[in-house]
Amino acid sequence: MRSDIAWQKSSYSGGGGEQCVEISAVPWQKSSHSGGGEQCVEISAHPHTIAIRESDIPTVVVTTTPPRFRALIASVRGRA
Repeated sequence: MRSDIAWQKSSYSGGGGEQCVEISAVPWQKSSHSGGGEQCVEISAHPHTIAIRESDIPTVVVTTTPPRFRALIASVRGRA
């Protein structure tokens, strides 16, 4: 788990600590191109990290830097 992302333990995770759910302190935003379906791309922007995940597999998170994320978006839009 990345140490530069602020994580907080879910209030639904019991007191044991071993099998808890940790969530990003910054809310996830669904892509406007995802429509109303369940399989959506979500991002969570932090000062030095952008976290990206698919809503149907929320435990798998890919992180990158803001400049690299901007380059990815520009490339997808055909402006690279």
